[in-house]
Amino acid sequence: MTPVVRTLVSSSAGVVFFAAVLFVPAGTLNYWQAWLFLAVFMVTTAAPSVSLAVRHPDALARRMKAGPAAETRPAQRVIITLTVGLVLGTIVLSALDHRFGWSAVPVWLVLVGATLVAVGLGIAQLVIVQNHYAAATVTVEAGQTVVSTGLYALVRHPMYTGTVLMMIGTPPALDSLWGLLGVAASVPVIVARILDEEKMLTAELPGYREYARQVRYRLVPHLW
Repeated sequence: MTPVVRTLVSSSAGVVFFAAVLFVPAGTLNYWQAWLFLAVFMVTTAAPSVSLAVRHPDALARRMKAGPAAETRPAQRVIITLTVGLVLGTIVLSALDHRFGWSAVPVWLVLVGATLVAVGLGIAQLVIVQNHYAAATVTVEAGQTVVSTGLYALVRHPMYTGTVLMMIGTPPALDSLWGLLGVAASVPVIVARILDEEKMLTAELPGYREYARQVRYRLVPHLW
């Protein structure tokens, strides 16, 4: 199976999985917010992933190797397990909110949420282009060097910046405000992942300590 075909199969499987997680708890296919969410997800990930499969298959392979079992650090196995659970929980809670009408989300806020999802996913895709060592797991590979240009000149972890934007946008994009509780619960988990990752990078990646002195902010410029 070629990298492009493998990417298309993986992307299709991801869309089917997300569709099930959304429409089963929603109890209906008449859920335009979820259809919009899936469309945004496909548009912002499919084409860049295919491009990576053609031009930088190694970078794409690093992104596809994900999940608790792929992590080498015990702390990260726990953290990523919590992250996956919270993300799925947020999506399910948002779909249930839509089903039972627990919160009223105006159309303009749904569109703002969908835009945040698109921007967050777009940032994540751009990070992979700017840093081919950007993996889905916390690791340092042989020959890896510090990337300090592009988005990395603004914050140390732009991938997580994109992830946070996507997470904040997901509940309102799915017609939910209660889903933001899941986002709030995810924040300390993401902080823990970043701090543990920096501990490893400082110890194992040459030049990272100096880079951290140059770029002070981890996630949000002038905030943290």
